[in-house]
Amino acid sequence: MKKVFAFVAMMGLLTFGVNQTINAQETEAPATEEVAQDEAVDEVESTSSASVDEEDAPKGLHKTIKVKFIEGSAGFMSLVAIAMIFGLALCIERIIFLSLSEINSKKLLEDIQAALENGDVEGAKSICRDTRGPVASICYQGLMRIDEGLDVVERSVVSYGSVQASNLEKNLSWITLFIAMSPSLGFLGTVIGMVQAFDDIQKAGDISPNVVAGGMKVALITTIFGIIVALILQVFYNYILSKVEALNTDMEDSSVSLLDIIMKYNLKFKK
Repeated sequence: MKKVFAFVAMMGLLTFGVNQTINAQETEAPATEEVAQDEAVDEVESTSSASVDEEDAPKGLHKTIKVKFIEGSAGFMSLVAIAMIFGLALCIERIIFLSLSEINSKKLLEDIQAALENGDVEGAKSICRDTRGPVASICYQGLMRIDEGLDVVERSVVSYGSVQASNLEKNLSWITLFIAMSPSLGFLGTVIGMVQAFDDIQKAGDISPNVVAGGMKVALITTIFGIIVALILQVFYNYILSKVEALNTDMEDSSVSLLDIIMKYNLKFKK
């Protein structure tokens, strides 16, 4: 009897223990699942925040320009880009030409004066031939007529100086053309883009902010690029004009100095 009672008590303790273990596992399982879900949510949030950070990260200048160029009308944006390329090519060509035309005119006139003081006219001509630039060319033209009188030399220097001044201003009219064309093409693209935006509104049958904003954005991009190109070309154009004015002033001063040198030569050797 005691053995049966002990067996029943043992079975009751085992049953109670098993029930407690199952209840504990059931309570731990939801907690584990909740932790796993929280971790998954955290991973998703971190991934989304990382993607947002990547989107918000600043892009490079060339990437930004490329994106905006694609967003604008391809036809008009290409025309503005072509105008910029041709305008910059002409500006670079003028800058190189004018830079090579600049010389030390005082040193040139000193060499010419030294040669004429020794009576070496051919030596003075050789100095001018071996020197680049419009100042040397004007001096050479004046020395070519040194025996014909000071008036003839002066007319020759003035006439050839006008030719050299025209050469310095070569292609400047084309640069001004591209400066005027760039914003004009941009405005034309803007007007056509606005017309297309109104067509989209008419097709949609409703004035949707998305349709209006998208069309206006694309239309205004061409104007922005056209104005930027015009500003860039204008800066180069003004720099070129400053170099042209400096060379013209140098030619005028050198011409006056050359006439003085030739007058002294004629007074010395033609008496």
